[in-house]
Amino acid sequence: MLFNSYEFIFFFLPITFGIYFWLNKKRLTSASKGWMVFASLFFYSWWNVIYLPLILGSILFNFTVGSSITHINTTHLLKKRLSSKSLLTFGIFANVLLLVYFKYMDFFITNANTFAGTHFNMMHIVLPLGISFFTFTQIAYLVDAYRNEVKEMDYLNYTLFVTFFPHLLAGPILHHKEMMPQFDDIRNKVLNTKNISAGMYLFAIGLFKKVVIADTFAIWASYGYNHTASISLMSAWATSLSYTFQLYFDFSGYTDMALAVALLFNIKLPINFNSPYKALNIQDFWRRWHMTLSRFLRDYIYIPLGGNRGGEFRTYSNLFTVFLVGGLWHGASWMFVIWGALHGVAIVTHRLWQQMGLKMNTMLAWFITFNFINITWIFFRAKGWDDAVNILSGMFGLNGIEEVSDLLEFGGLSTIDLFMMGVVFILGISTFFTPNSNQLVSSLRLTNKSMVFGLFLMCMGVLHLSKISTFLYFNF
Repeated sequence: MLFNSYEFIFFFLPITFGIYFWLNKKRLTSASKGWMVFASLFFYSWWNVIYLPLILGSILFNFTVGSSITHINTTHLLKKRLSSKSLLTFGIFANVLLLVYFKYMDFFITNANTFAGTHFNMMHIVLPLGISFFTFTQIAYLVDAYRNEVKEMDYLNYTLFVTFFPHLLAGPILHHKEMMPQFDDIRNKVLNTKNISAGMYLFAIGLFKKVVIADTFAIWASYGYNHTASISLMSAWATSLSYTFQLYFDFSGYTDMALAVALLFNIKLPINFNSPYKALNIQDFWRRWHMTLSRFLRDYIYIPLGGNRGGEFRTYSNLFTVFLVGGLWHGASWMFVIWGALHGVAIVTHRLWQQMGLKMNTMLAWFITFNFINITWIFFRAKGWDDAVNILSGMFGLNGIEEVSDLLEFGGLSTIDLFMMGVVFILGISTFFTPNSNQLVSSLRLTNKSMVFGLFLMCMGVLHLSKISTFLYFNF
């Protein structure tokens, strides 16, 4: 079920909200957790119920392994401690194997047939929704259990942690220790008007970002990436910038709505998006974009690889490896690997720059960073190497320069759509200079002006629900 759909906004969310707090008001706290789990699984199954057993099996497996690790750790016996490490290794291996099967099997078969001359048949496995997110969430849980940072022995609590619907399909990637204390806090079991008003305001912002801005950018982005053969200068820039802003507002809108819906239930999810296009270097960008994925890669890959403890060469190698993994995590394609490698090279170059003590003008630093991000998104979005090269060639004028009138005909837009495209480009550029949604909500004061603004965004969003589209990060 999509956040940007009639059934979610007008049926699922009000019913789930009402019954959850009614049960809590009756002091039926376990029943309220059970209701939330049921509602979350219904939310997940709305797409395709066939994958419900998969997520339930994954949850049961990881709970069993995690609680066993916790039980062994509490005995404080050295030989049993070694057993907990074996269990952790087994748990991580099984999770990675599950992800490889559903997400990468056809990718491996294609490459085996290409490079080794084999003739394996493709399996055409449909990617279960959210598998990358709930798998990473549970790997983090197993590692935290091994480190004695979590001790969860209640199956209902663990299932609630994994399935809580605001984060289930596209993150943020959570830690158990930052979630369950909130569900157990008695103060969070009563209606909180401040959280409700902030949540509704943030949801309206997120919905507007997704259905009004991101989906408008999608028109030029999709057309350009589907017609790369002879794309010229202005059309190529329009295509690349349209996707750059589409992805920004799509993911930002999703994140706003996820945090907003959780806040209605008095649950605060970690901030996952913090004005990444204001970044002044590549390291700064990754501290702002998909922040919980960056945290996962740092805590569970970079540091276990040795982090910066093995000398400069080892540090650079670890950084590059992390970004390769991050690229491959997004999808089974060499284009994602190339995208990850480009970011890996950039992060290593940035570290070398810092090591040499060099400085750069702030505006120049922002200009280089933004354009690097814009160009590398081409590899992230393009269907193949040739399409990416065509767009890059167009951006550097190698395919010629068209007339302005040709750009206005690009994508076959109507006059109204062209006007909307101009409006959303202005909104996209404004993000460089205006507070982000988290800053707006943190300073929210319920005034007539703020309520009218929130109502306007919500109405505009609902009016655009007829153009329902999925979030881009659902594909990862």
